[in-house]
Amino acid sequence: MKKIACFLGLVLIFSMLLSACGGGGGDATIKVGVVAELTGDIPAVGASCKNAAEMAVQQINDAGGLDVGGKKYKVELFIEDNAGKADQSASAAQKLITQQNVVAIIGPNASRYAIPASEIAESSKVVLISPWSTNPKTTLNANTNESKRYVFRAAFIDPFQGRVVAKFALDNLKAKKAAVLYDVASEYNKGIAEFFKSTYEENGGTIVAFETYTTGDKDFSAQLTKIKDAGPEVIFLPNYYSEVPLQIQQAHRLGIDVPFLGSDSWGSTELITLCGADCEGYYFSTHYAADAATPVATKFIDAYKVKYGSTPDDVAALTFDSFGLLWQALQTAGKVDREAVRDALAKIPKYEGVTGNMSFTEGSGDPIKSAVILQVKGDKFVWFANANP
Repeated sequence: MKKIACFLGLVLIFSMLLSACGGGGGDATIKVGVVAELTGDIPAVGASCKNAAEMAVQQINDAGGLDVGGKKYKVELFIEDNAGKADQSASAAQKLITQQNVVAIIGPNASRYAIPASEIAESSKVVLISPWSTNPKTTLNANTNESKRYVFRAAFIDPFQGRVVAKFALDNLKAKKAAVLYDVASEYNKGIAEFFKSTYEENGGTIVAFETYTTGDKDFSAQLTKIKDAGPEVIFLPNYYSEVPLQIQQAHRLGIDVPFLGSDSWGSTELITLCGADCEGYYFSTHYAADAATPVATKFIDAYKVKYGSTPDDVAALTFDSFGLLWQALQTAGKVDREAVRDALAKIPKYEGVTGNMSFTEGSGDPIKSAVILQVKGDKFVWFANANP
């Protein structure tokens, strides 16, 4: 009986050590989790994330696995649907960490879902990389406002994006009066609206209307009427692709004919499907331009088209980059260990990604990288300008 008890004790200790490392070693498998918005309010985002994640893993496995410390590891992918809900984002992250024993998590994408998931990852000391979240709160500790140790992103952050769009309105469109309509219940929309406002005013512009709505609203006529009466020369909508078409169409019915500007939440091709000619000629800031791609991006775009029959959007590109960052961190770490991966990721000097070059410095989960301005032309998003940090 003592021998059996001793044996069971050793098994328990081994299991605990394996759990602490995350991703296993004996079976030469790296377990990676994904939390994506497969259902709910922005399913196109979740679909792009899932597509790119599966492609990234397939490429590694088809090549015989990822070389980590001189040993080849196959990658096992676990995908969880957060259903477009904050609480399910947190529970999905918890499940991946405790039940699937993943070495890292990619996602969620939208800031309002990435923030709660990041809290779980941080408290569990497991790396989480959000492909698309741009709100500063994702990588910051809510109590201390210092950087979380285990949370990273592949996207630029809203203060940078807000400055880019504000400067574009002033310098390129020569618009001195702007209006903003945004979702006050969403961290992403609210944050970027405020960053736009501050930069625009600091550089000589006037915000003539700063209107809000709440997630799920369908009638924006009252806010748009106030905006029309204020006489803006441009209108900023830092809102999701699923909401923007309705807002612009209602604005046009009210006789508003000034240019509209958006943020990276416009980036799904569903925007064009839903908005049609109503969005023609309008601009938005985002992470990469498929029609002005680098060799690295071109290789990804061509492979994605072959596999899925469509051009990848920014979420797909950022998801692929998130996996690329993880692969580089694993190889630098030289072992499949959660803490070692975190340390390697925090000091990546240069990663050549689909969405451009990026680097990380210890003490920040936010990459140093650039943005682009795209214009809606027909059924495509077309490169218009680059914007450096």
